[in-house]
Amino acid sequence: MISAVLDNRRFRSWGGQILLLGGFAALLLWLVNNTVTNLDARGIKVGFDFLWRRANFPISESVLPYDPSDSFLWAYVTGVGNTLVISVLAIFLSTALGLLVGLARRSKHPLTSGVAGVFVTTMRNMPLIVHLLFWYALATTALPAPREAYNPLPGVFLSLRGFYIPALELDAMAWLMIGLVILVILVILVTLGAWRLRHLMMGTGRWHDRHPVLALFGLTAVVTLVAALLLQPKAVVSLPEMRGFNFTGGLRLSPEFAALMLGLVI
Repeated sequence: MISAVLDNRRFRSWGGQILLLGGFAALLLWLVNNTVTNLDARGIKVGFDFLWRRANFPISESVLPYDPSDSFLWAYVTGVGNTLVISVLAIFLSTALGLLVGLARRSKHPLTSGVAGVFVTTMRNMPLIVHLLFWYALATTALPAPREAYNPLPGVFLSLRGFYIPALELDAMAWLMIGLVILVILVILVTLGAWRLRHLMMGTGRWHDRHPVLALFGLTAVVTLVAALLLQPKAVVSLPEMRGFNFTGGLRLSPEFAALMLGLVI
């Protein structure tokens, strides 16, 4: 019986991989234990206790509320929140820009296609750090002071202090309504995906009946209308205004944020 097991090709293959994985895990465990023992012998503490200590360093911009007196753990969470927001915005904007450039590149008009081709070739071969430094230098040196800020569009101001744009201030009920609508949209997308997968598995490959699609989108409209009637959200448009030496109101995008966003998107 043992000979039959050893002659089994699948058993030998899995057995060899399990032994190799076990040896690697043992080696890793020995390295960790040896490192901790040596550090402990020299009075160097190893652990995650520092996460609950005060960070004592500022974060210039953050989506989540943060203070230097907060812990290292919360500083880490704040950094992750900033990264997620930047990532979502960069993915959305770069997708939109890429779509426009891609359509222009496929255009039959030689000038449009040529300009898009030069743009793609130039930007693709330029390192990201060059983009970031260029846009940051442009935002912090080429723009005027707040009192002489550029005003390319109504309610939009560009200055050394940052970019100011109109902001929509929503109350708690408005955010709750937005959350409900997003939840309904996610349910609709999952339902449509499952429905599409069912048709593919059945071999039809097509949606012969469009009425469920219209019904699902109609459900979104109904949920939005009912939530608006029940919650009665309030929204106020805040416009930036020059008061004193700087702008107040609206939404401020710092030069650092603008440079980072432009660099990542382009």
